[in-house]
Amino acid sequence: MKRLFHPVAITLYVVLFIISLPFILPDKSTKMYTDAQLRQVALSHNMLPVPKTYDALLKVVNTPKNPITREKIALGKKLFFDTLLSQDKSISCASCHLLKEGGDDNLPTAIGYLGQENPFHLNSPTVLNAALAKSEFWDGRAKDVEAQAAGPIQAPFEMHMTPKEVEQRLKLVPSYVTSFRKIFGADITFENVRKAIGAYERTLLTRGSYDDFLEGNDEAISPAAKRGLALFISKGCKGCHTGMSVGGQSIQKFPLRSYLSEYIGLLFQRESISF
Repeated sequence: MKRLFHPVAITLYVVLFIISLPFILPDKSTKMYTDAQLRQVALSHNMLPVPKTYDALLKVVNTPKNPITREKIALGKKLFFDTLLSQDKSISCASCHLLKEGGDDNLPTAIGYLGQENPFHLNSPTVLNAALAKSEFWDGRAKDVEAQAAGPIQAPFEMHMTPKEVEQRLKLVPSYVTSFRKIFGADITFENVRKAIGAYERTLLTRGSYDDFLEGNDEAISPAAKRGLALFISKGCKGCHTGMSVGGQSIQKFPLRSYLSEYIGLLFQRESISF
């Protein structure tokens, strides 16, 4: 006997109806903006330009937990490029974060101490604009760049050091001893190592023609780029990607398009449908 009202079948009908709505309902036309209007809409959604000056930068990235100074930034930069922070003295933070090539290492899987591949088959996220992110690492487990800086140094498949080893090694360098005492008012500690690196990483923000457009230069981006920005805003992309870095505001499963197929697959696994 046919069971037309099987609960799983009804659920499937509803799902198929929902995904067909974009093809049934008339598409919302993209709103047309003048350059001034487009700029104002973007700014109103907190899509702000990256600062040009040091003082303006501090207003964006400074934090009471790690007050930024020029001296601390300089120390952090030195540590960022120093291979002393790795067990065999062959790797620095800059080894996996090439600042002139996108802030990552251009490899499908990160390579660390003794040529080890990342066991989770992950590549190195960019360090550029990382200070603007809500969390760090691919899984968002670190709350800021200071917390993130401690991870690779200690990971056995990355730089393979312990906090104590880092402190002992840096204390053998007189210039480091002097700098830490001047900046932090204390001897070298691993906590202050990560704070110095974090301070430097907070300055690694990137500017481009898009920022110039937001600041009033109508000729900074092409007509095609303006149409793309208008689509980005009118189609709702700004709902998840906004802020100064136009970055995602949450951690999402990838790829998103697999949600529907997985859900339907689970329904079929739980019980067969008979008609």
